[in-house]
Amino acid sequence: MKYFKVVLVAISIIQGSFALAENYEVKMLNTGTDGVMVFEPAMLKVELGDSVTFKSTNPGHNSASMAGMIPEGAEAWNGGMSADITVNFETEGVYVYQCTPHMMMAMVGVIQVGTGDNLAAIKTKATEKKSAFVMSPDRLDGYLNQL
Repeated sequence: MKYFKVVLVAISIIQGSFALAENYEVKMLNTGTDGVMVFEPAMLKVELGDSVTFKSTNPGHNSASMAGMIPEGAEAWNGGMSADITVNFETEGVYVYQCTPHMMMAMVGVIQVGTGDNLAAIKTKATEKKSAFVMSPDRLDGYLNQL
């Protein structure tokens, strides 16, 4: 009987931890509150274990992590064109992502998972990445400064 109670407590703890994970939605848009070619919301703070679903609200967009701009050891992603993709965040830190065909238009976003200990490194890398932006060159800096 004691073993049975321990198993029930363990199961309830495990179920409770899964119930705490949240799923957020980010829309891929031609026009939004931050201008043209944007993710909305473009900046999120989530907890370890949460997920984000990138919704193809307007066609012709994707969501892809930016090389060198995710935490060390984190899994990169590259969603298909005009397709929804759900990304689970299992590593703490700051993640910068892009719409690949619209990166030059600064169609980027930022997700902070947990404490975001790699923020200083991401800000340094953002300086070189944003040189490729022909529109909204300060958009990424603005998002990073909100963290």
